[in-house]
Amino acid sequence: MSKNIVNKIDGDVKIKRALISVSDKTGLDTFIPGLVEACPEIVIYSTGGTFGKIKEILGAKAEKHLIQVSDYTGQPETQGGLVKTLDFRIYLGLLTETYNASHQEDLKRTASYPIDMVIVNLYPFKETVAKEGISPEKARSEVDIGGPCMLRASAKNFIRVASVVNPSDYSMLLSELKKNGGALPLSVRYELAKKTFSHTAEYDSAISEYLSKTSFEQVAACYGLEG
Repeated sequence: MSKNIVNKIDGDVKIKRALISVSDKTGLDTFIPGLVEACPEIVIYSTGGTFGKIKEILGAKAEKHLIQVSDYTGQPETQGGLVKTLDFRIYLGLLTETYNASHQEDLKRTASYPIDMVIVNLYPFKETVAKEGISPEKARSEVDIGGPCMLRASAKNFIRVASVVNPSDYSMLLSELKKNGGALPLSVRYELAKKTFSHTAEYDSAISEYLSKTSFEQVAACYGLEG
């Protein structure tokens, strides 16, 4: 099957739907109210602790603006948050292209919606393994799966989607959204995509480095097996 080649996009994209799932909740108290002010009709999809934090911030406005990812996908989160966002409707919303008729039909067929912005920061793997006495099992549990997938999908589709990995960009985003009537220009989406791929590359490198320094004997001992 030949890959679709895009030759028409929108320079500015209105932020109507955002997916937010962050381990670092720094700045949300200011960013979320500012996002709703700049984009009065925005719908925010969220998970777990992030959902609870945003609900607290929005108060009475949460009913209008906030939806739990599991309510949207129809799939409850698995025990311990093992699977939350790895869902067909989520990735259809991230990867579809505005002027691709087949993509738009797929959205209609599955009752899905395009997602215009993803705000994700990853499980703190590097910070965790830097601590003394961290077991291979504890390190393994800090390997984020859904976060990098969402970030890579949104950054790949920078022609329509904004991918955000760092709370330090919240102020810039609010400024751009207010300046552009709730839209983000291609220049901003492209810069965010570059940051995103650098971030996920560094994340994978940290995992690879940890594994390379951890012997099989340490792993086997962690699980009560002989090396």
